[in-house]
Amino acid sequence: MTLLGKFRQAPLLFANYNQGEGEETLNTDWYIFKGNHQPHNEIKTKLPDPPPWRSQEYKDKDERGRGYLADPNEIKLVNAALYLRRPLLLTGNPGTGKSSLAYAVAHELNLGEVLKWSITTRSTLREGLYDYDALGRLQEIATLKQTTAVGQEIEPPDIGQFMKLGPLGTALVTSLPKQPRVLLVDEIDKSDVDLPNDLLNVFEEGEFEIPELVRLSKETAAVKVRCYDSAKTETILGGRVKCQAFPFIILTSNGEREFPPAFLRRCLRLDIEKPDAKRLREIVATRLGSVQAEKLIQQFLAKQESGLLATDQLLNVLYLKLKNEKITEDEALVKILLEHLNQ
Repeated sequence: MTLLGKFRQAPLLFANYNQGEGEETLNTDWYIFKGNHQPHNEIKTKLPDPPPWRSQEYKDKDERGRGYLADPNEIKLVNAALYLRRPLLLTGNPGTGKSSLAYAVAHELNLGEVLKWSITTRSTLREGLYDYDALGRLQEIATLKQTTAVGQEIEPPDIGQFMKLGPLGTALVTSLPKQPRVLLVDEIDKSDVDLPNDLLNVFEEGEFEIPELVRLSKETAAVKVRCYDSAKTETILGGRVKCQAFPFIILTSNGEREFPPAFLRRCLRLDIEKPDAKRLREIVATRLGSVQAEKLIQQFLAKQESGLLATDQLLNVLYLKLKNEKITEDEALVKILLEHLNQ
C-alpha cells in the first residue's frame, strides 16, 4: 500500500480505535462533524435552524425585546426611571438578562433601535459622545492642495464628514419630547476608574459641546454630523448638543467594582436576582416552547448552589434536547455545557 493510501486509511483506524471494546456506546447520530477526515455535505441537510437567541432574526431588536420576561421589581424600577429621567443601574451575575431589559423597554414603548455602548477598560467619555477623524481631514486637505491650481483658493472639506456621534451623543441629539432614545451602557464596571465621574455632568445636564465645532468662525454655524446607529445625520448648531428629552439609560454591571457615591446618587439601582424554578420554566417556555425541562432545571438549580451559572447555559442544553432527545443522555456533554463560569 502506498503512503497516501495508508494516510487515507488512518482516519478509519482512528475511528475504530475511539470505539474501544467495553466503552459505553453513546448516541452520535446527531453528529455532523465526525472527526474521520471524510469530506461530506451533510451540513446542508442535517444542520437545524439556530437557537432563537442566536438567529439573525432574533438579533433584530424587536425580537430581542419581545422574548424578555420582566419581573415585578424590574417593571417598577423601569417606570420610576422613566418618570424621574434617571439612569437605571442593573447589577447581577452574567446571564441574568440585564442587557435584554433595554431591548424589552424599547420594543414595548416603540422607542426605536437600542443604542449600545459596550464598555472596556479603554472607554472614555469622548468615545461615547463623538469621534473626530482629524488626521483624515488633514489628508483630504493635502490632497486638495495637490489637485488645485496654483493661486486658486482651497475650500476645506466639511468638518462634519469626518465626525460621527457616539452612542451617548446620538441618544442625546435624537431624543424627542415624550420619546427618548434607549441607551444601553453595557458592563460599566469594566471601565477606567474615572469614567463614571466623567459621565456625571452629561447625565445631569443632558448636553455637551464639541470643541472642534465650537471653534468654527461662525458661532451659529450649522454642521451635519453622522449618527452612531445609521447613515442619518443630525444638524448641530454652534457645536452644542442639547437633548429634547433625557434618554432612557440602562447601565449594566457584573458587580466587579464599586462606584463613587456621586455617580450612584444619579442612578436608580436594581440587583437582578438569580431566577428560581418558576421563572426558569417561564423563560424556557418563552424561548423554546414545549420541551421536557424539569429534570434539567432541577439539575441546573442544584449546580447553581455551588458556583456561577448563566441561564443561557440551561437554554443551550435544552435546545440540544429539543433537537434530539438522546443528546442530553450524554452526561459528559451536559456537564461541560453546565460548567461553572467562575471555575
